[in-house]
Amino acid sequence: MVSSALTTAAIAAITPLLATAFSPQLQVARPSTTLGASYLESLSETPGNVVPTQYKNYLDSLASAQAGPAVAAPAAAAPVAAESTSSESTGFCHVPFEYFHFDNLASKGPRPVCDWGTPQDWSRKLADDGVFRAGTWYCSEGGWESPNGKGVTEVFYMVEGHGMLGDSDGTKHFFGPGDMVIIPKGHTGRWDVNTPIHKVWAVNAHENVEESGPIIRVQVDHYKDFSPECLSDTSANDPLYGNTGSVASASNTFYDVGPTKVGVWTSEPGSFEVASGVRQWFHMLEGTMFITDSSDGTSKRCVAGDTVMLPAGWSGYVDVVEPTKKVFTVAV
Repeated sequence: MVSSALTTAAIAAITPLLATAFSPQLQVARPSTTLGASYLESLSETPGNVVPTQYKNYLDSLASAQAGPAVAAPAAAAPVAAESTSSESTGFCHVPFEYFHFDNLASKGPRPVCDWGTPQDWSRKLADDGVFRAGTWYCSEGGWESPNGKGVTEVFYMVEGHGMLGDSDGTKHFFGPGDMVIIPKGHTGRWDVNTPIHKVWAVNAHENVEESGPIIRVQVDHYKDFSPECLSDTSANDPLYGNTGSVASASNTFYDVGPTKVGVWTSEPGSFEVASGVRQWFHMLEGTMFITDSSDGTSKRCVAGDTVMLPAGWSGYVDVVEPTKKVFTVAV
């Protein structure tokens, strides 16, 4: 017969093994940034090499910083001061992405009208010259109709989240991280925020509705459309700087209607002078460049995640240190 002491010892030895074998496995929810990377890979012909390394590092830092619920209210502390930035500024404005971090946004409260979810807005402005303005917007899940014609043309770059914009005839335009979205002035339709959205935006408050046709449609350009094979050499006729001289630049202006142009711009390392630049907003995706204003010598280092606004007629120097890619909007 087996002694009771041996039986007790045997039970004690196998109990941890049984606990491990039958304990449920934790299901860890993927952060929205991981969903974003998967979304970009689904659009790319070269999976696994889609999100620019510098931008992905930024997105990963956001994922680790946002430990709480995605719709938690921002902290009450005063926003972090940004370099050369004022919401009333009409000149050269530059901010790193920290300026648009969730904790620095102001809550606008729940949206007054919605038909699903509980969408709530947060935002922060970068600059406004009376016609051309820029900032950021964050919104939690929900959907609503937009029956009134949009009063401006809005362009935004998706940092994270997934959504849908519908046209007046029910046509749906889906978008996710890395996409550029254009909502022309006069558009009516629908908004659906399927996962919390964070976007950086620019608005052109031009006078007239410029779209032709009975239905004004949203346009979505995906990150895969920003690849080198989709760009053309525009060194001698650059959409932003006129002529980049011996510095190789390439771009794709995928929206050019009335006083609004939207596209993507790339450049190899090099320096060139700008005599009279167009009024522009841009958001850095890759690389490193310096913008120097000749009027006062102000110079800013621009890296992935930074947003810049330059006034019409701006003059100065562009020094591209590392191969650079950025999305842009021009307000003529």
